[in-house]
Formats: sequence, C-alpha cells, structure tokens
Amino acid sequence: MTRLFVTGDLHGDHDWAKLNTKNFPVQKELTKDDYLVVLGDLGAVWDGARGDKYLQNWHSSKNYTTLFVGGNHENYDILDAMPVTEWQGGKVHMVTDSLIHLMNGQVYNLCGKKVFVMGGAETSDKERRKEGVSWWSHELPTSEEYDEALENLSLHGNKVDLIFTHCAPETTVTNMFMPKMSVRKLNDLTSFLDMIAQTISFNDWYFGHYHEESDKGKFHLLYNSVIELPEDNDNA
Repeated sequence: MTRLFVTGDLHGDHDWAKLNTKNFPVQKELTKDDYLVVLGDLGAVWDGARGDKYLQNWHSSKNYTTLFVGGNHENYDILDAMPVTEWQGGKVHMVTDSLIHLMNGQVYNLCGKKVFVMGGAETSDKERRKEGVSWWSHELPTSEEYDEALENLSLHGNKVDLIFTHCAPETTVTNMFMPKMSVRKLNDLTSFLDMIAQTISFNDWYFGHYHEESDKGKFHLLYNSVIELPEDNDNA
C-alpha cells in the first residue's frame, strides 16, 4: 500500500521541525514508494549554494519521496532551467531522484487518486526584496500554464480527486481570512483558482501559504500539521 501525506510550507530549515521523527514518527515505517507533498515554499531551491545542496540531501535521505508544489519562495530561474520529465502522468522537475517538483497545471496519478496541481502565489513584500534574488516573477503562473491546466483538466473530464495548491481560491481566502487580507494579495491566480473551484469536480483541496491551519468544507489549509490522506477515496 502506497501512502500519501501532505503538509504546509517549510521555508528551508525554518519550519522543518514538523518533519523530524518526533513530530512525524510514522516516517520510520515508510519507503520511497510513499509520498510526502509540501504545499509550496519548500525553500530547498533558493540560491544554488551549499545550503540548497544540504537541504536537498536532507530531503533525499528520508525514507519517503518528497514532492513539492511551487510556492512564492522558490528560485524559479533554477527550477525552470531543469529538464522537464514525465512522471505519474504529468510533467515534473526531478531535483533529485526523491525530491520532485510538481509543475503547474498538471494532473498526476498518486496512490490511485487523480491530483491536480497549480502552484504559486504573489509575494506580499516585494518592495523589500530583489527580483531574481529573493523573489521571481514566475512565482505566478504563465498564461501558457493556465491554458495547459484547463486542457489537462478537460482531458480528465474536469473531475479529479484532489487539488494541491500553494495559495487558495479568492472566495476561500476571503471567507477564511477577512479582515486579515491586508497582508495577502488577491490576483490573477486566486481568481483563476476561484474559477477552478466553481467548475471542476473534486473531493478535497489542500493548500498552504497563509501560515495558519483551518478547514472550510472541502478546503484544507495546512501549516505545521502532517496529515495522511486516506487510501480509499471515491472518484469525484
């Protein structure tokens, strides 16, 4: 039985305590055929220096395979320069054999489930950052990625089991977090995700980015929790 887990942002080594053996003890039982999905801001592809290599090796040393959605704190210049390969039905960047970037607009077959992925979010403090050094314009999807997302969803009958993103649909954000929106931005991506939420059939939607934990119906915001998704999940 292949097992599937999801968790929120890691930010390099800032929020990785959730993955130590005390907080995530079940990892001792896992194998490379089991998956942990980080819902953006992995932070292990940042400047290409020794810190990146250390973090990538740390993830790769785990018993399980780590998959990550793109956040707004990843170096997209480095990711976009990596070869694109096919894996589990969709396109990926293989950072290492067991650290895999799930690319925007793809539908994957994971543990018997159809999983749609659309990463990215808008950095809220760009004025304090430098483009190409501490934030990247590809933190938001391109028009081609939006088009590919719609095409891939259509090929699957506009039905998936799970949706993994970094930020949330516009309506979900405002319902969960108003009046806290002063520190988060609504944008073309949150609007696109809102459209997806209204037109695509799905069972559950998991996202990170907001550094809180909350549930609202089918929508699940994660930060420090690591949760296992059930093996049996009827198709949407």
